[in-house]
Amino acid sequence: MARSFTRVITTPAAARIPREWNRPFVSILSDWGERDPSPAICRGVILGIAPEALVVDVSHEVDKYNIRHGALLLWCAVPFLPIGAHIAVVDPGVGTPRRAVALETARGDYLVGPDNGVLLPGAERLGGITRAHLIENPAYRLPLVSSTFHGRDIFSPAAAHLAAGVPLEQIGSPIDPNSLVTLDWPTPTVRFGELELNVIYVDTFGNVKLSGITNDLVEALGSLSRGEELLLEVGTGSKPTTHQLKWASTFGEVAPGEPLLYEDSYGRLCIAVNQGNAAKLLDLVDNEMLAISRPRLPAIHHGDGDGEAEQR
Repeated sequence: MARSFTRVITTPAAARIPREWNRPFVSILSDWGERDPSPAICRGVILGIAPEALVVDVSHEVDKYNIRHGALLLWCAVPFLPIGAHIAVVDPGVGTPRRAVALETARGDYLVGPDNGVLLPGAERLGGITRAHLIENPAYRLPLVSSTFHGRDIFSPAAAHLAAGVPLEQIGSPIDPNSLVTLDWPTPTVRFGELELNVIYVDTFGNVKLSGITNDLVEALGSLSRGEELLLEVGTGSKPTTHQLKWASTFGEVAPGEPLLYEDSYGRLCIAVNQGNAAKLLDLVDNEMLAISRPRLPAIHHGDGDGEAEQR
């Protein structure tokens, strides 16, 4: 993941406002959905421990069990959130020997959740991990810990205590950050004249986030001009599906219904359709492999008077 943010992103005016105190801040991200009471229960647990805390929901609509999607949404959100404790629970291994962890970052935040990779891109976004600890001290858990709802019983209490000022070392014993489970995150392949990358997320508009950033595209293709036509190849094998789309800075630079490639508001390469759904129009799905290049120029033939091409 490129670019880290070691300061809270805010306005220049707000950055100069003197503050004598800050409320504890806790954010929650999960794949629980909004129909069941799980998000409200966790908010209640946090407020029961730190009644003055400000609690914000990042999302509870992560695709079920999709750790990579949860990690991406956390990565997108954390630079814009106040310094605090951020819970991410996409946890298909709940109740198994997988570890419960709290990670301190260079910006001063704590990322709290299962040791399955969901926290790591967010931690890198905030300058990297400075300390990692297990969440194991019973004093900072609910009295009864279920085998299926650690968001309520372990992660929410730990985050609330950390946000309220409890030292990380009291939550549990330290662990080597290098021992944390890594995330299966696809990386782009830069070739001369071509960038190969993957679909990693489709948002609610049908915009398609890719595994690369603009610098990867420039490294592969050289400098780009706004409005330049690019070639998108979808799939692998001898006959990939091909589309043409423009390199643009925003949706309105192309006609309604026309596709574009752009840098999204988080710095990632993204495919969209102006006032349309790129995933449906281009038939793109999660993990799909793509290649971006410039359109191939047709071969130039020089006639010799008899209709035959000149050999060069």
